[in-house]
Amino acid sequence: MRSALLAVCASAVLAVSGAAPAVADTSTPVRASAVASSPTFSPTSSPISLTSLTSLTSLTDLFAERLLVADKVAAAKYGTDKPIDDPVREQQILADVSARAVGLGLDPEAVAAVFRDQIEANKVVQRGLYARWDAHPELRPTERPDLVKEVRPILDRITTELLDALKETQGVRAGDSCELRLVLAAGRSAWEYRLDGLHLEGLGRAVPSVC
Repeated sequence: MRSALLAVCASAVLAVSGAAPAVADTSTPVRASAVASSPTFSPTSSPISLTSLTSLTSLTDLFAERLLVADKVAAAKYGTDKPIDDPVREQQILADVSARAVGLGLDPEAVAAVFRDQIEANKVVQRGLYARWDAHPELRPTERPDLVKEVRPILDRITTELLDALKETQGVRAGDSCELRLVLAAGRSAWEYRLDGLHLEGLGRAVPSVC
């Protein structure tokens, strides 16, 4: 499903925007000021509104934002002895979100699966950036963000917002139209956050456990 969803996400970006997304600006996640309605699918041409079908953007927007933060994680680790894979930290995150899920009335295993996908999506971006920087030294980051003081607070905030979004979208995610809504929401988020090819690949890896 992942590769197919990734391809459809790209198509959805083009359908919603009418143009290819720009390269991501990784300094600060920024949404586009507006997104044009699709000429072939719009609220006026369908009894189901585009807003309704993109009701999962509260999730996919956070996925996209988290993927852009991966650039900072990669910049902090590149050229150091810190590996991309951090099993201890990953288990801490999964244990934390599973415990918090119970308090929100969510299935802890399902929530852990969503966050596991976010972790793996983050690695997709990091590995892609490492390869890019290895091949093109002139593109290597000139600053090294502080993982503990600068990056993790952002990730912690996104984690809290993701948990809230999972609770708010619980009914939609259990519905028959979840996959369609997810594809459209992912495409819209990809455009609004101006994801480039690498980050779009990461978005495709981030979504399999949503529905």
